[in-house]
Amino acid sequence: MKIITSILLCALLAYAVGIYGNLPWWSFVITNFFVAIVVPQKSFHSFIIGFLSIGLLWGGLAIGIDQGNHHILAIKVATILPLKGSYISLIVLTSFVGAFLGGLASLTGSFIKMK
Repeated sequence: MKIITSILLCALLAYAVGIYGNLPWWSFVITNFFVAIVVPQKSFHSFIIGFLSIGLLWGGLAIGIDQGNHHILAIKVATILPLKGSYISLIVLTSFVGAFLGGLASLTGSFIKMK
């Protein structure tokens, strides 16, 4: 139950900071860091929580934005990157980058809490 609560809290705070805050794109790292401090978990669980929460959030947002413009921008960006024009690969890559950063932020917060 604590894991599900942490995933929802990380995703909700990251979404709120991204939408309502006038902050840079990486501001979700700060929210994951503080959630990992406030809701103590084991290190591995903390990484998984941060990874899943931001990965699912960014993946969902990327799919929504991509469908909104009928894949036009994603195909052009995927052509510039070495993805051979695959918009699906771009969405997966976007989700993975966010998920990895979210996981590392949560892991750092859990290490700080351990001390």
